[in-house]
Amino acid sequence: MWGTDPHAKMRAMPENYFDAQIAKSYAVRWPEIFEPAFVEAAVSFIADLAGTGPVLELGIGTGRLALPLSQRGVGVHGIDLSPAMIAELQAQPGSDDIAVTIGDFAATRVDGTFTLAYLVRNTIMNLTTQDEQVECFRNVAEHLATGGCFVIEVVVPDLQRLPPGETVRAFTVTSTHLGFDEYEVARQISYSHHYWKFDGQLETLSAPFRYVWPSELDLMARLAGMTLRERWSDWNREPFTSDSRSHVSVGRKPRRWGPAPERRVGGGYRVAAQHPAGHANASWTGSACYGPQIGGARRRRTQWV
Repeated sequence: MWGTDPHAKMRAMPENYFDAQIAKSYAVRWPEIFEPAFVEAAVSFIADLAGTGPVLELGIGTGRLALPLSQRGVGVHGIDLSPAMIAELQAQPGSDDIAVTIGDFAATRVDGTFTLAYLVRNTIMNLTTQDEQVECFRNVAEHLATGGCFVIEVVVPDLQRLPPGETVRAFTVTSTHLGFDEYEVARQISYSHHYWKFDGQLETLSAPFRYVWPSELDLMARLAGMTLRERWSDWNREPFTSDSRSHVSVGRKPRRWGPAPERRVGGGYRVAAQHPAGHANASWTGSACYGPQIGGARRRRTQWV
């Protein structure tokens, strides 16, 4: 079941780089993200937080995570810009149970509210301006039920590993796939250049991405009225450290939230999000997501710190 959103906010539609050729060979081009252990870890992480859902996937693609989540009994609705990717999803068994809307996930609205929304595999970087990324967080907050969670998986920008004066870094070097990021620091943009060898033929793809720091994502969440529950290096909940190359972060929409009164800090003013207990919440605390944070029987968490 799928449709388009007639109420999407009016703005320029992002460019769709995922045509039929990419969609049909998606799992071949990026086999590492289809490894069963990798998929199982991500699906378990999301399912533990979501309970029975429903959940909203931004950039649902070919259903790499949506299909196994649906098979676990979690209701899934997905948004995606690419009709070709959706066609691949709908060609698979079990896809009839997943609702899909074609559109820009930063602006597209769908019916209903969700216990959890998720955006994985660096897809936040497909939005190539800060305004679009902020709008994505606001759109998620509008879809979440109070106490709902937003899970985002994205790389940590690799700039610290660039030699002085260099702007290009290889991120994949195999016998069939070469990948290089070219950084334009002044605009906070990286261009990913891919070279694949298929049946003796060379195929290429280049696309722009706006890389984003964890602290910037935290601020985007706060602007949307959400706060951070937890952050890990990966789906297996390895600790997030200064050496982490990526992160999985979980924000939540508090049960009650809104702007707190301004108060003076260091000669200026700031606005803090209002903690449900009635005081300024300066950190990401508490959660009402369904499921345990680490292990244990599934239960509704309503603890505030």
